[in-house]
Amino acid sequence: MLEEFASWIILSLLKVEEGTKLALALEFFIYDSIKILFLLFVMIAIVGYLRTYISEQKIKQMLSGKRQGIGNLTAAVMGAITPFCSCSSIPVFLSFMKAKIPIGISFSFLVTSPLVNEYVAIIMLGFFGWKITALYIMSGILIGVFSGIVIGKLNLEKHIVQDMIDTDIKNSEKIYHTQNERIKTGLTEATAITKSIWIWVLVGIGIGALLHGYIPQEAIIGLIEKGGIFTVPLATLIGVPLYANCAAVVPIALVLFEKGFPLGTALAFMMGTAALSIPEAIILRRAMKLPLIAVFFAIVTISIILTGYIFNLLATTLI
Repeated sequence: MLEEFASWIILSLLKVEEGTKLALALEFFIYDSIKILFLLFVMIAIVGYLRTYISEQKIKQMLSGKRQGIGNLTAAVMGAITPFCSCSSIPVFLSFMKAKIPIGISFSFLVTSPLVNEYVAIIMLGFFGWKITALYIMSGILIGVFSGIVIGKLNLEKHIVQDMIDTDIKNSEKIYHTQNERIKTGLTEATAITKSIWIWVLVGIGIGALLHGYIPQEAIIGLIEKGGIFTVPLATLIGVPLYANCAAVVPIALVLFEKGFPLGTALAFMMGTAALSIPEAIILRRAMKLPLIAVFFAIVTISIILTGYIFNLLATTLI
């Protein structure tokens, strides 16, 4: 039904000739924009409602006192259910540090939070299907766990700026008395998040539509062949300096994949863009010294590259 509606807009309303590059690009843009934005709002509202049962103080209590490994996994899962980008996850990360949660466990949250969240999962499900989405979520959590464990073992606490974590914590948790309040919170969160990312979604889908309609597959395959076995690290390193919401990058990753990029290469680009960015490094500089930032970026980058190669190896069983 949605495909028919998109076709009606293109052929009848806009009078675009069927089968042309413009028609293909517009169909991709209209169909996926409506589908993804609708799914986003509904699913974020549901997750927001469920999140009213878990307060930030409870999260801190769950993480405090946990031994390495279990604590990292718990923090990574917590990061996966929070709707933050690489920059907006930093205040929560700092609150964990102020609560004296171990540095490695705190970093597991910081890594996973922008990589995996409900709207990324929803968008990926719409574009890639459940198998690739499920494996992506698991790999994002594992990257957070692995990175946090490594950072925790390197004893890098001395590189944290102490005045950022020595302040007193004052918690004011919202108490919900009725189901209506919880539902309202879910709808409010869905509205706020959708408003904050809709432009990213449309920009990403727009770029994906242009690639889908206008870039010849032969050109993409030629680019891959030039990269050879280094395509995955190149895609990751190109993505790392960029700052874009993951919602914008998923459609681009899909079109790159459809045009011939190996699955792991396309997802490595998406992960690099989502997990790390120059603005994030600048914000983190207030809370930590350069050696810790460099170690953090290096470990996460290497983890993403390895994950990209694994996805490439498993691609035939996932598609």
